[in-house]
Amino acid sequence: MNKWWIDEINLQPDHLHMLIQIKPRESVSSVVQLLKGGSSKVIRVEFPDLEEYLWGDSFWSDGYFAESVGTVNEEIIKQYIKNQHAASIEGD
Repeated sequence: MNKWWIDEINLQPDHLHMLIQIKPRESVSSVVQLLKGGSSKVIRVEFPDLEEYLWGDSFWSDGYFAESVGTVNEEIIKQYIKNQHAASIEGD
């Protein structure tokens, strides 16, 4: 069991924002790899028709952005993630 804690999540049409707590000894890249691989497997099983919309074998893109909470207050990050839906609607 990984004992990760998702504090906040916001799904967008082409990406997602997530505030997740991991142990200091875990590498961010390994956690992202496990999240992407595991979620891709579940989504492909549940929605097999998506296969025709994929470019190649990858469900997720290769990239990601990560920032530690140490540089910014955790509540500010939570509010940013919560407000992403409103920001995407206003930008349309």
